[in-house]
Amino acid sequence: MVKTEREHRDDICQVGRLVFQKGWVAANDGNITIRLDPERILATPTGVCKGLMHPDDLIIVDMRGNKISGRAERTSEIAMHLKVYELRSDIRAVVHAHPPVATGYATAGRSLNLALLPEVVIGLGCVPLAAYGLPGTPALTEPMIPLIPKYDALMMANHGAVCYGEDVFKAYFRMETMEHFARIQFVAEMLGGPKVLPREEVDKLLDSRTRYGVKARSSGEPGCPVAAEETGGAGEERFSVTRAELIALVDDALKARGLG
Repeated sequence: MVKTEREHRDDICQVGRLVFQKGWVAANDGNITIRLDPERILATPTGVCKGLMHPDDLIIVDMRGNKISGRAERTSEIAMHLKVYELRSDIRAVVHAHPPVATGYATAGRSLNLALLPEVVIGLGCVPLAAYGLPGTPALTEPMIPLIPKYDALMMANHGAVCYGEDVFKAYFRMETMEHFARIQFVAEMLGGPKVLPREEVDKLLDSRTRYGVKARSSGEPGCPVAAEETGGAGEERFSVTRAELIALVDDALKARGLG
């Protein structure tokens, strides 16, 4: 059933409350859009808290970013949304926010590309990291251009994340999956390091996508996701030593070279 514009406005406000309640945005951060038709985009305006929006606060812009209607002004990051719609005809909604753990990885210069969770491998493949670009300028979207056609969720270095889907709730749920994944990977790293799935199991998960109705575009992309054999640590035996044992090992090595 095709939704009315009013229903789309209500949906954006509901997603806005969700991202605010989850702490994925602070103050007036983030933005949400829905493609109403080939020429019009319904968007959150600049300077509004996503948790306190009213449907009438939203604005409509054209595919060039010019405001068509609405009291408030457009966000300076509307070009990012328009680029997603331009490159992905299947996408109807875009959500941009700053989920803390995923954004923490982004500010550390790390993508979420390890094959750790079956649900993530099937649903997203992985979440790549786009290089930094100044917000509100073309430099923000340039690093994203080669990634948008291949992935449904992206992190932006030193900025945040953007997810998109066939409707605004699918876009939201992809960001929820991404942030949940980031939290789990972070905990695994604190506990000694995540155990990455082997390539054989990753391929089985990618092959199962059609069974789950997933139309992900990242299947078969090099390094998405990274399997155990590709981490450089496959098959290596790990061991630990105390400080005293390490000193003794170094002393023995120096003596063996006649330097002790």
